[in-house]
Amino acid sequence: MKRMVYRLKAGSLKAMKTWQEEMPALLPNEVWIAVKAIGLNFADVFAIWGLYKATPKEAFIPGLEYAGEVIACGDQVQGVRKGDHVMGVTRFGAYASHLSIDYRYVLPLPSDWTFEAGASYLVQVLTAYYGLIELGNIQKNDTVLIHSAAGGVGIWANRIAKQFASFTVGTVGNQAKVAFCKQEGYNKVIVRGKDFRDSLQQALGERELKIVMECIGGKILTESFNAMAPMSRLIVYGSAQYATPGNRPNYIHLIRKYLTRPRIDPQNMTNLNKSVMAFNLIWLFERVEIMHRILGNLEQMNLGKPHVGHTFPFPELPEAIRLFQTGKTMGKVVVTLEDSMS
Repeated sequence: MKRMVYRLKAGSLKAMKTWQEEMPALLPNEVWIAVKAIGLNFADVFAIWGLYKATPKEAFIPGLEYAGEVIACGDQVQGVRKGDHVMGVTRFGAYASHLSIDYRYVLPLPSDWTFEAGASYLVQVLTAYYGLIELGNIQKNDTVLIHSAAGGVGIWANRIAKQFASFTVGTVGNQAKVAFCKQEGYNKVIVRGKDFRDSLQQALGERELKIVMECIGGKILTESFNAMAPMSRLIVYGSAQYATPGNRPNYIHLIRKYLTRPRIDPQNMTNLNKSVMAFNLIWLFERVEIMHRILGNLEQMNLGKPHVGHTFPFPELPEAIRLFQTGKTMGKVVVTLEDSMS
């Protein structure tokens, strides 16, 4: 069977081209999936640019998240059948009309969800849960600061925090996103700017900031850390300060941001009694049993459906990435495939 894929050797978005190729052989523990929707993530952009440590050295197919229909099963597959509507994560390879994957990474698509919703869920919700609960140790009534509040992780982080009756402060890059965040239930919303420190203090009032979900970097990270109360945790899961629009990284921008990145002294942290933790979701891909445990806990939370903010057809996937790079999107950016090739 033939499939269409986007393949490139990391370095430039312009190098990403469509190819028709044979499907990989179906292994006994794998399923073949006709992909119907692909979710975009910042890790995709950094992988395409070659800035993500996990990026393959050779030519590869980007993409971490998908939803689709099972079209074949290996003879050792359990709990998954041909015709099932599913969603899943993969360590690259989702920018394709079809993919083959270990059945353990395939999850049933809720009956009232679209394929677009399914491709908008796993990466962001796992990130939010692992950051807030596994690392952040969120407690009832904690005050939580969530950067990129209108993005996929930000939406789920706020919904999870509200399960703990948290006071949530969200930050966004422009005023156009404020109303959306308020509709999502944030208590306060800040547009990040030169007055961020003062705006944050005003939003917090007398409350103690206990957890920060940090994905910006630079001065925003430093000022967030400084605003934290003793016994608080700053959770780093990204660094959007390095992202810029364009086909290739802006290396002058990257070098300047890298050389001026925050320096937090671990020895002094014992005096401040604050913690900084960081993680990469690819780690969970290697520990599928932890991923399933977390997803089981999330199911009990009843957090609602994903917010799909933007959709593009498969031939326009590069344009979808270019929009995603601008930071102007809200919710998930999804690429759809109406009729997968066969």
